[in-house]
Amino acid sequence: MASEAEGQWVLMATGRSPTNIAVIKYWGKRDEALILPINDSISVTLDPDHLSATTTVAVSPSFASDRMWLNGKEISLSGGRFQSCLREIRKRARDFEDEKKGIKVNQADWEKLHVHIASYNNFPTAAGLASSAAGLACLVFTLGKLMNVKEDYGELSSIARQGSGSACRSIYGGFVKWCMGKKDDGSDSIAVQLADEAHWTDLVIIIAVVSSKQKETSSTSGMRDSVETSPLLQYRAQTVVPSRVLKMEETIKNRDFESFAKLTCADSNQFHAVCLDTSPPIFYMNDTSHRIISLVEKWNHSEGAPQVAYTFDAGPNAVLIARNRKTAARLLQKLLYYFPPQNKDLSSYLVGDKSILSDAGLHSMEDVEALSAPPEMKIQDQKFTGDVSYFICSRIGAGPKVIADESQALLDSATGLPRGV
Repeated sequence: MASEAEGQWVLMATGRSPTNIAVIKYWGKRDEALILPINDSISVTLDPDHLSATTTVAVSPSFASDRMWLNGKEISLSGGRFQSCLREIRKRARDFEDEKKGIKVNQADWEKLHVHIASYNNFPTAAGLASSAAGLACLVFTLGKLMNVKEDYGELSSIARQGSGSACRSIYGGFVKWCMGKKDDGSDSIAVQLADEAHWTDLVIIIAVVSSKQKETSSTSGMRDSVETSPLLQYRAQTVVPSRVLKMEETIKNRDFESFAKLTCADSNQFHAVCLDTSPPIFYMNDTSHRIISLVEKWNHSEGAPQVAYTFDAGPNAVLIARNRKTAARLLQKLLYYFPPQNKDLSSYLVGDKSILSDAGLHSMEDVEALSAPPEMKIQDQKFTGDVSYFICSRIGAGPKVIADESQALLDSATGLPRGV
């Protein structure tokens, strides 16, 4: 190792990775340590402009230990999952030279260098919106860039999987399949891209953030309980999911929204049925989640064909996928009729792609208050103000990318500590 000022240099990289939402769910592991699933799963990657993790990683001979900060707070890096990702990336690191800064790191040196990691999610953490998927995918991707790792994305997805199962699917944009694999060492349990983000651009995604609180039952412990106690989970993994995955792949290929919506809703409902079949039962959804399902089901039925698909991960937040932008605008009208903002502030009540408000003709709270009740609902005058924290409007997006602009780095390039510390 050599540098312009021996021992004083800091080498950094910053990346951004999206989150993903499974439309065919992953629930249950056949190997806890390697995070190997009991079934294949399929997800859509969300636009990183709206839901993503940004991570800066740095190495320096002056760092005394590995350290990490999440959303500004220092957290422990001693967990096995973080250590697995660090170990696997360091194992694949290669020689690196920055001639401009006069820094040269040989392959063997990476093992001796401690890392500082700062990560920030632009959406709620541990609330059932796959924050760990974005965060661990971003960590693996950005560490790989810093340490000059040349492995392909399939190999990177295998490493990300060891940090958080669904993180392997955030290594790609568009539509992604996580193959469960058959090998005991997990080497064939990787993610593959079914179609990129340009394949089906009509789709618009609206997320109702019902709660941004950390969930009572973590996905890890919930899965373990389901594997041990739910007969329905075994039936689902062995009988239902294999054929459902094949149908979903065909549906995505053909951009067949009717089939896509039916499969997505059915799989979400079965996942939550497995949670109820677990002992003790797990309740991720709440009354607001159920009201949103009822709204979508009744609208779809009244139209004679699905207009919107719904899916819920391990939390109460609704991910609603509309067949096109016009439908998404109508969906937003219905949602805001039943779930108006408590503080009367429309501009902060919908984040992400705010232009959908104009498409829906909603420019002010007066427009929201003038909305007509959805005709398909029997009880039309009931409203649930305050039951939704806010909405996010997004679309299908691209995979991870490097952020070259050093002003966006989360660590100080001189000290390797979070900016402002």
